[in-house]
Formats: sequence, structure tokens, C-alpha cells
Amino acid sequence: MLKALLVDDEINILRNLQSVIPWENIGIEIVGTAENGAKALELVDHIRPDLVVSDISMPIMDGITFVQKMRERGITCECVMLTGYQSFEYARSLMRYGVKEYMMKPVDYDELERVIRRTAASIQERALKVKQEQRVRNSAVNLVYEKNLHDLLLDCSSVDTHLVLDEEGKKLDLNRAKYLLLLVDLEHYAQLSLGWDEKERKLWNFAIYNVLSEVLCSEKRNYTVLQMREGEWCLLIEQAGDKLAAEDLNRAGSWAELIRESVRSSIKLDVHVSIYVEWIPISGLRNAYKRVHWESSLSPASVTYVAAAQGQGAAQIQLDMLWKLTEDMVTGLKQCNRMKTEEAMQALNAHLKIIPDSSLLRVRQIIHYFVLNLIREMREVNMLTQSEEDAIWVKLNQCIRVKDVLLVMNEMVSQCLVVFVSKKTSVVLMESAQAYIHEHMSKDIGIDELASTLGISNSYFSLLFKQHFGVTFVEYLTKLRMETAKAMLETKERRVAQVSKSVGYLDGRYFMKLFHRYTGMTPTEYRISRRN
Repeated sequence: MLKALLVDDEINILRNLQSVIPWENIGIEIVGTAENGAKALELVDHIRPDLVVSDISMPIMDGITFVQKMRERGITCECVMLTGYQSFEYARSLMRYGVKEYMMKPVDYDELERVIRRTAASIQERALKVKQEQRVRNSAVNLVYEKNLHDLLLDCSSVDTHLVLDEEGKKLDLNRAKYLLLLVDLEHYAQLSLGWDEKERKLWNFAIYNVLSEVLCSEKRNYTVLQMREGEWCLLIEQAGDKLAAEDLNRAGSWAELIRESVRSSIKLDVHVSIYVEWIPISGLRNAYKRVHWESSLSPASVTYVAAAQGQGAAQIQLDMLWKLTEDMVTGLKQCNRMKTEEAMQALNAHLKIIPDSSLLRVRQIIHYFVLNLIREMREVNMLTQSEEDAIWVKLNQCIRVKDVLLVMNEMVSQCLVVFVSKKTSVVLMESAQAYIHEHMSKDIGIDELASTLGISNSYFSLLFKQHFGVTFVEYLTKLRMETAKAMLETKERRVAQVSKSVGYLDGRYFMKLFHRYTGMTPTEYRISRRN
């Protein structure tokens, strides 16, 4: 409801204004009345009205002076002025203070109602525009913030850790921030997702992301959920205030159990949670993520506590090198860089020959883990057919020695290189675009962002996209969002507003309009029809 203040020195006119105009029907609440400009000026500081209806000729302080004083105080509400004197000077004075509506007494209340409705509609339209602009700004700020954190975790050298705009336009120094890091991994993801097609994999990952995005809301903590890859998410819980609360570290275990229980009850799947048990500055996120990633892969527990490395023994240095080489190999594959991939593979094979026997069990675990995650990466860029993946699982189940697992890994890497080289550049670009769209569907993404990510022009991207998928980018994104919304309405007890936000539409009315156009039903009607 908009707030209105009525000002007139004639009590009968004040009463008429209150009773004759259908304020509530227009969407306005009368929050105050005053008999002169001085009294009204005392009220506006407290009630901050959206609309003022005021007489001009009043004792103590007239209406024009009242409006002037309001403007001097920075109060920009709309004003409708009433007067018994027809004078151009009055009108000119009021125009100087931004007053658009000026009516003669005796008041024609029908005309006044039309003026007030028109003014109220203008106020509401302007407020809606401000909210929409704020949402866009907030969304952009969140995207920048999340991208900074995501790139920091993945060790991208181009990340600016110093300044990011917040929702109020202020600058934040990320170097002063500290975080608790929780790594959430879907248990047995590689085997579990064997029977899922691409659409099912995306939907399951999207569903878990939504659960994680809401799971700690009741804790009233600021936190960010980042999907690092299929089946893996990173939760960064921000430090509250200037002090590092020791109790937060103690509560991290209960948060981990809450995450596991929420995913299990909502999605009927199990996740493993690893906790880095120290507060992490922004500069330490990458190393903390790597350490949690490594330790969680070798832990049989459902919740793993990971501490910072204490010292660097010879065995630990060798294992760290092993991790680095496997990561270099994956990076080379994802960049379609044959030389980098083959160099990392050769270095890995050479390094394994000098690993002492006491570390071989751990080495086998690491290599086996790498193979599982390489399967994930290959899936994301469509480098494995179902039969090829089935054959890999058969080989892995037959492996007994480290040499056997290493042989499977070598074969997979060679196969990836062959597939990458044989694919056309345009196909690789469009598959990368498709993966990006599915991952960021809930965000406000556009052609500019995608083209920039792929390193090509907007026009070339649009041309490739239409040739590859047979539809425009907007048509593809809309269909993806509508199909995801349909699936969410069928499988989850979520409010329509939540579904709308989850698939990237902040404006619920616009979402319902699109959904009706796409399905011929409202979201509620669709949910009922599917149940029936």
C-alpha cells in the first residue's frame, strides 16, 4: 500500500478527502492529516509519504512553502495541490518543485479520484522499475562475487580479489574476508549416474544445488554454493562480524549432518561432506579446496574433517606431485591441449616409478579416484558413449595392481585426445555453450556472456548456435527452463514462486505467463493435472 498525507486547514474538506475518495481500492493508506504546512512538515519526516494532497492557502505555513521545505529535506513524494485561487504564479512556483497536479476548489471529487489514481499508478510503476533495477544489480553483484570465488578455487590467475561491488554500490575488499569451506560430493556419483541420460543428470544436479542453496537459511548465515563439477559442490560460509567465532567451527559438524539429512529427505540420495576445520582467508581458498578435495576422496567416513597440512615429508611431497600431475592432465584435456596432456601423462608415469612401496596403496586410491573423476569430465563434454563408459567400468572392476589402473587411465586419456582432435571446432564450442547454459540456467545469462566465455563474437555465436541446435539461443533457454520447471512441479512440493526463481525468472508473473504460453496451463493447473 502507498502512504498518503492529507493537508488542509478546513476540517470539512479533510473529512471529505478521507471519506469520498476510495483510497483502499486505489491501493493507498491514509497515514496522517494536518491543518497547515508546519504540522505537515513535522509528520513527513516520520511517515515518509508517497503522496501528499495539500491545500495551498493555509495559516502558519502555506502549501507552496511546505512543498519547498520538503524538497530541501530530500523528500521526493508526489504532490496534488488544491487552491481556491486561479493564479499562474502559483502553478509556476509549484512546477519548480516538481508538482505535476494542480486542482481548483471547489473540489470535483470524481476528477480528483482520477488524478489520484493516475498519480498512484505512476508511483507504483516507478517503484516497480526501481525494484527491477535493484534485482538486476543484485543479480549481477552475486554473479561477480560467485565467479570470483569459483575462479579462486580453480586457481584462475586473472581473478581480482580486491574489489567487488555489493548491493548498495559500495566496494568490498575480499582480501579481508574469511570462510569456512564445506565440500559436498554425491556418493558413488560415477556409478550412480550410469543409468541417467544427460537431462536426468542435469536435473539431479540442479535439484541438489537448490537444496544446498536453502539448507542453511535458517542459520541466518551468509554463504555461497558453487557447483565445481557434476556431483560436487562447495559451500563457503562467510565469517560473521570481525571476530572468528570458535563455536562456528564446532557447529560445522552439525551443519554437515543437516546437509546430508536435507539432501537425503528431499532428493533420496546420499552425499559425503568434508569440512576444512580452520577459517580460510581469500588467499588460502585454492589450497584449502585442493586439500579437502584430496582428503575427501580417500576417506570412507560420511563426514570428513580436514586440517591444514603440518609439515612436508618426502611421502607427502610425492603424493602432492601426483595430485598436481593428474590435475594438469585434466586441465590439458579440457583445453584440448594435446601437448600439455601428453607431457603431464608422461611425467605421471615417470613419477609413479619412484613412489616407495609404502605409499602404493594410497597411490592406487588416487589413480582410481582420478579415473572416476575423468569419467565425469568426459561426460560433461560428451566424449564418452554409453558403451565406451560401460567398457571402462568392466576394466576398472578387473584391476588389481596400480599398473592395471594406470593402464586404464592411459587408455582413457588417449581416447579423449582422439575424440577432441576429431571434433570440429564449432561442435566443441557449442557443446561447451550447452554445458554452460545448463549450469547457469538459474542465473540471468545472455548471448554477450556466453560469447565472451567462448571467446567469439556475438554474431558468430548466434550463427553457430542456430546451425547446431536448430533454434535461437532464447528459444533453447526458454524451452530448457520450462521443461525443468515442469519436472520440478511434478517432483517437488515447491511454491510456484520458488520454482520461478530456481529456473531463472525473478518476476513470477512473467514466468507464469511464459509457462501458460508453453503448456497451455498455469503452473498450479499443470501440477494438479500431473498428479491426477
